[in-house]
Amino acid sequence: MLLTEGELREQIGKLEGWKLESGAMVRKYMFGDFMKGIAFVDEVATISEAFDHHPHITIDYKTVILRLATGGEDGTGITALDVREAHEFNEAFEKTR
Repeated sequence: MLLTEGELREQIGKLEGWKLESGAMVRKYMFGDFMKGIAFVDEVATISEAFDHHPHITIDYKTVILRLATGGEDGTGITALDVREAHEFNEAFEKTR
């Protein structure tokens, strides 16, 4: 079930670095070098497979941008699954950087 606007704002407030953008949760992760960013993307892939829920990933040299949304009638929307996965991505970032 999609989170309400109030639930979403509360959950985003608990997630370091994440923001709402066009019906999705988005976070930009910065790394000291390209290979650390790639190692992080590998962790993101492992987490995503475990959740069977995959983010949009943009890699730009030392920057990785993740975009999470589950989709509603209009193709956008955020659920508790997106929030749980974002927490996992943040934990992976702390280990990788």
